[in-house]
Formats: sequence, C-alpha cells, structure tokens
Amino acid sequence: MDDINTTSGEITNENVNFETRINLTPLLDHVNTIKKEIETVIVGQHKMVDQLLVAILSNGHVLLEGVPGVAKTISAKLLAKTLNIGFSRIQFTPDLMPSDILGTSIFNLKNSEFEFKKGPIFSNLILIDEINRAPAKTQAALFEVMEERQITIDGTAYQLEAPFLVIATQNPVEQEGTYRLPEAQLDRFLFKITIDYPKLNEEILIIQREHTLQDHGKLDAIQTILSAEEIKEYQGLVKQIRVEQNLLEYIARIVVNTRENAFLYLGASPRASIAILNASKGFAAIRGRDFVTPEDIKEAAIPVLQHRVIVAPEREMEGITSSEIIKQIIETVEIPR
Repeated sequence: MDDINTTSGEITNENVNFETRINLTPLLDHVNTIKKEIETVIVGQHKMVDQLLVAILSNGHVLLEGVPGVAKTISAKLLAKTLNIGFSRIQFTPDLMPSDILGTSIFNLKNSEFEFKKGPIFSNLILIDEINRAPAKTQAALFEVMEERQITIDGTAYQLEAPFLVIATQNPVEQEGTYRLPEAQLDRFLFKITIDYPKLNEEILIIQREHTLQDHGKLDAIQTILSAEEIKEYQGLVKQIRVEQNLLEYIARIVVNTRENAFLYLGASPRASIAILNASKGFAAIRGRDFVTPEDIKEAAIPVLQHRVIVAPEREMEGITSSEIIKQIIETVEIPR
C-alpha cells in the first residue's frame, strides 16, 4: 500500500503497479523491434504500422487504400521482411484468371494422372497489389481462402499453412480499368487502412532518406524478427486477453447503432462485432495490457467498420464519409463505467 497516495486518497496508474496474468514482455519486445525496423524506411504512419501489427496478432486481413506513391506496397514488403515466413506478391490485372492465383491441375504424361500445381496464394503473407483491377470472377477466388484458410479445387480441399495473412492495396482515385470490390469480399478484411499524404516535415525527411540511400535498396538492412511459430504463439496469447461483459455490450451497441443510423444505407454484420473484439485485444496487447479498455475498442472501431457499412446515397452526395459517421456513433454510444 506504500504506492498509494495517502495524502490525496487518489489511486493513479503511476502509483499502482498492475501485474498482468499473461506474460506479454516477449511480444512487446518483438513488436517494438519490428516498429523500429519499419521506421528506418517509413516516415510517420505510426497508426498504420500499429494496425498492421494488430492485424497479424488478430489473424486478420488488411486492405490498404491510398493514392499512388504513399508507400502502400513498400509497407507490406517491409513487414514481410521482418517476418521469417513465406511471402508472395500477386499483381492483379484485368486479364488475371482464378487459376493464376489458386493454381491448376495439369495432366502428367508419365503417370497419366492430373497433378495440382499450387498457385502463389499458397504462402503465409500474400501481397495483392491493386486488388480492384481484377474482375469479379478473380476476386471471388479469394472468398474461401480468406475466410476459411483453405482452397477447394476439383473437389479436393487444400489447407493453407498458418499463419496466413492477405494484405491488399487499392487506389481510391483512379477508376479506369478497375472493378469495385463486392461487400462480401470487403467483409473478409479485418481492417481497411486509409493512408494519407505525409506532412511537410515528413516529406522533407522522406526526400533526405532517399538522397542518402543512393544505390542501396530500401529493404537491404531490414532484419528478420519473428518466426512463424512465434507468430502463432502470440496469436494464441492475444485470444486470452480479458474483455469484461460491459465492454462486450459496448461493442454490440456500436455495431447495432450502425444498423439503425439514418445516415447509413447498410449497417455492419455480426462479423464486424467479432472483428472489433479481436482487434481490440490486439491493441491491448501491443500496449502491454492483458485486458481491453474502451479506448482499445474505439481505436479498433473505425478501421474495422468503415469498409463494412454503406453511406446513404443522399449523404454520400453531401461528401459525408463512413469514417465520419462511425466517429459520430462512437461519440454517442455511452462508454461503460
């Protein structure tokens, strides 16, 4: 009781040491090391890096959206370089076929049997560049693999090795030669992360670093930090993080509010509630806590919900975005005490 301020009678985070039931120290050390490695190349974008790490810990897929040149692809490559797991990059184009992603059966003349040749999706971390450039048939090929981590070809199911994470990029501005992602596919992404332009001081630092690099590659000095086994272990730890009943109800109220909001044509599904739950555990973990707080839920809500809801047409014409509406919903839903 010596740590309690007996004069004022107040108990604060500074004078009380909370002991965690789960040992998150190795996880935190690895997370901080990965951040430092990525920040040697990426300037700013701290929120994006946190969200990418939470997605890995929560075993969820990520959609990166931003105009060309804001480091969407390089961010995914950097993350892959820090992880000792399989990595595949697939450039989506209008002529890309499902078999180009999943693989195909080829007739073997030696044994007169068909053999399945695995496609690039059979890896651990998949970077899909410009996902909205492929037609609906090719995009639909990702439905099963993203949700169930398996592929069914010619009646045979092939399980993908864990961990399995898809990071897809798309350009929100250029519309020529693009195909809008259907709601069913968007719902399979844990996060939609919007990457904005850097600030002036960040832009100057980007130019300085590029000038200093000269002939050296951006990824050359990046160290490998995490193995596949460690990722799976940390994903298991994150699942054990505590969430009080009143916080579960808080998540449900936020999601239900999206279905009743007059500004939204389509609200979020129960899958969104589960996504907020899992993501808030991830945010708690990278903050070193074995319990979720309302702030973790708030931090998870916008990237989880903004691509799962549809703004009413009249509000969209007024320039109101889904993220703005979700912010309003979060502000109106009472925080549990």
